[in-house]
Amino acid sequence: MSISALIIDDEQLARDELKYLLDQVGGVDVVAQGENGIEAVDLIEEHHPDLVFLDVQMPGQDGFAVIQRVMERKRAKTARSAAGAETAKTAAGAETGEAHMPQFVFATAYDQYAVRAFEVNAVDYLLKPFESSRVRAAVERASARIAADTASAASGPEAAAPTESQLEALLRLLNRPQNGERTAAPAKLIVQAQSRLLLVDQAEICYAAIDEGVIRIVTRTFEGQSKCRTLEDLLEMLDPVRFWRAHRGYVVNIDQIREVMPWFKSSYQLRMNDKKQTEVPVSRAQTKRLRELFKL
Repeated sequence: MSISALIIDDEQLARDELKYLLDQVGGVDVVAQGENGIEAVDLIEEHHPDLVFLDVQMPGQDGFAVIQRVMERKRAKTARSAAGAETAKTAAGAETGEAHMPQFVFATAYDQYAVRAFEVNAVDYLLKPFESSRVRAAVERASARIAADTASAASGPEAAAPTESQLEALLRLLNRPQNGERTAAPAKLIVQAQSRLLLVDQAEICYAAIDEGVIRIVTRTFEGQSKCRTLEDLLEMLDPVRFWRAHRGYVVNIDQIREVMPWFKSSYQLRMNDKKQTEVPVSRAQTKRLRELFKL
């Protein structure tokens, strides 16, 4: 019996290559393709596929946001079904996919450390450029899980729980709080450096700055970008003891301040510990906080 699948990738060539390799493997029916995260959520809702090949970086919503959105919709449907009559519950499984979460295989150019994170959380991955042997292995692995989930489904409504819990663990690891709740600050952040996505210890970050809507993350050895849209979002993931918003355009790591420099009209600038020894302004509103931190 063939597996129904979606391919979601913003690159046409990547979609074509993966479709070709899946056809070579056999046993996979690609029912639809999408080119961004928004389309992915809608296509999953429409087709209820067994398997989704999901690119990590896409316009609209990235791959992790897609998973989070699908899980949110699933929870909402489950809640509505639970509140209805017993007969409505029976119908919900077939009509809304209440008990169904697809298997996700990430198509990514992630750094090897992030790849290990996928492995630990039992979510498969394919590194670009795709290799035929890895595509075959991913399909076989997904097929085994789908078969196991199908066999477990007859045992009770908790059938989808293992897959969902694994995805939740992955989302927590990658700094995406569930249900809007703030969790403890993760030890690492994902930073995009050219075509790589690196897991960076918070202690290594010197400062972050926003410029024309893009957040730069600067460490002692390299510079990259954050997927966060605002500094407020970034601060939600940072250790509040270590990181301080010294200026509306900057967040600094207190432990990476090299020098505090008096400036005009009782203001200050901070020389950071990065390669360029960047000078970060301290806003007037934050001057009091600076004096408290360093007993000035």
